[in-house]
Amino acid sequence: MHDRKKSNSHRKKVNPLHLKVDDARVVLAVVGNRRLTNSRRIESAMNRPQLFGLGIGTLSSLMITPAAIADGPLFLAYPPLEHQTSSDRIFLIGTGDPNQPVLVNGAPIAYRSPAGHFAPTLPLALGENTLTLTQGDDSITVSVTRVPGVPVVSPELGYVVESLTPQVTMTRQAGELVCFSAIALPDAGIAVTWGGDTIDLAPVGEAVTLPPNSAVLTSDNQPIDLTATAYAGCTVMPATGPGGPPTYTLAINGDVITQTLPVTLSRQPLLPFSVATVTAASGVARTGPSTSYSRITPLPQGTRATVTGTEGDWLRLDYGGWIRATETSVDIATAPPKSIIRSVTSEQIPGWTEVRFPLQTPVPISIDQTADTLTLTLHNTNPQTDTIYFDADPVVERLDWQPVLPDRAQYRFQFRGQQWGYKTRYEGTTLVLSLKHAPELAENSLTGSTILLDPGHGSVNDLGARGPTGYPEKDVNLVVSNLLRDELEARGATVIMTREGDDDLFPRDRVDIINQVEPTLALSVHYNALPDAGDALNTAGVGMFWYNAQAHDLSEFLHDYLVRELDRPSYGVYWNNLALTRPTVAPSVLLELGFMINPDEFEWIIDPDAQAGLAAGLADAIALWLQQAANE
Repeated sequence: MHDRKKSNSHRKKVNPLHLKVDDARVVLAVVGNRRLTNSRRIESAMNRPQLFGLGIGTLSSLMITPAAIADGPLFLAYPPLEHQTSSDRIFLIGTGDPNQPVLVNGAPIAYRSPAGHFAPTLPLALGENTLTLTQGDDSITVSVTRVPGVPVVSPELGYVVESLTPQVTMTRQAGELVCFSAIALPDAGIAVTWGGDTIDLAPVGEAVTLPPNSAVLTSDNQPIDLTATAYAGCTVMPATGPGGPPTYTLAINGDVITQTLPVTLSRQPLLPFSVATVTAASGVARTGPSTSYSRITPLPQGTRATVTGTEGDWLRLDYGGWIRATETSVDIATAPPKSIIRSVTSEQIPGWTEVRFPLQTPVPISIDQTADTLTLTLHNTNPQTDTIYFDADPVVERLDWQPVLPDRAQYRFQFRGQQWGYKTRYEGTTLVLSLKHAPELAENSLTGSTILLDPGHGSVNDLGARGPTGYPEKDVNLVVSNLLRDELEARGATVIMTREGDDDLFPRDRVDIINQVEPTLALSVHYNALPDAGDALNTAGVGMFWYNAQAHDLSEFLHDYLVRELDRPSYGVYWNNLALTRPTVAPSVLLELGFMINPDEFEWIIDPDAQAGLAAGLADAIALWLQQAANE
């Protein structure tokens, strides 16, 4: 599954694209951080009946890497010859001569597809597990090492060194809680000396941890009991006095261990104010100080807010969100950035309604969508508003607003039907919220729509999932996307492809193209795999993944149509925080059209007739949804 597919962030990005202009395609070039574009060429190409493709980007996904190839037909696609996992089981994805049995440690694999593909799941003991596959004279041996999935305390040491917190230097305001924690053997005596005080740590009520996000994909996301004891204790940041590094004293099994952490905890000064200005084009705001915390509404470039705390290289802003320091510049100010707001105006430009919020300074924003509303919150803003005039609009039925004490203003847009996308920016100190209009489609046609197709993955460094024969996901993604492009063009749509060959690219590039092109719809085409704990043999079907509420109805419609009309199994419709589902300028959906690792479904995936039928069915579903949504 894509959540667990191997990240390609370690790969060196080398000249991923070449500028190419011909009669049918325009491809953007990316050289380092510099994008070579010709907006007039792009505009001209979009106005032609022929289409242009943008070979951009790759989705971080689970890559099933080659394990071994025997001299004969026996082949193992996954796992690799040396593999480490915390799962208590593993599946073996591969193929062999359909007329001979394949044995694993001497026992025959119970089920294989008509073509000879297999995907059995085997239990794993802690430590090294040796699995030998044989078919006739062919043999493949793999070593799978199972490591504990939860922190384990060694009897010699008595505690987990990495569990002592904090692990990074941090600041907090006076009066805020400062907490410490550890994982150790039961009946340990643990205390922390810091800031002149001693804080005793006590066992927490429920010593559990949570599995990774990918566990929901295997219906195994319940809390996991720790094999050790979790301890915690808190104090408050004093208004005066030194901070410095905390020192742990651990009394375990008659021994006393003292460890001073190589980090400092200090007070975030209230005065003068540290003010962060967002310098990134779109500042990534999160609920906490690391990438493991959930994203919240991005902050437009120019946003200003007071820093109220730090943790490592993360800043906590006064409205509650966290952002990397590298996406900001920080200056000292004598007052915090605050604003009033009075008037709000709207203006229609081709394809969009722009709503302008004049402010005294660019403040942090939050956006919340439902199926038929979009709510904008301006933080650090005090309304002085008595009258708002919002002109008759093709997409917005009504604008409501209210003050939210003590320092927020909230604006709720009620839509007439489907939401087609939005974007935000600051022009000086004025926030501009742009709301996209519905496409104007020709009757019984997709003429008037622009559909971006993103064939997932796309190079030898980014194969995606692999089927039992080693056939890579990147190839079938492109085959089906090309077929779908042809079907959509035949129905009148303008289709933009993010790649038309093998490109060593990144998710951010694809997102940049979606934001630049502003298509009617953005669809990322993929095929699926599972985490090690999954059941590859008994998991199949079509899945859809969405992030913004404007994409939910499209996700459900495409899923239900393919399941019903093509008689495909259902894997379900998921909310998922993925790079290719996050764009807001268009309903953006990531499609997982089947499981590469399922022996039977793989045969359907690579069948040319099935691929053509899938593309036609998808095009029909897209056309039906667009016609219905555009005419609401």
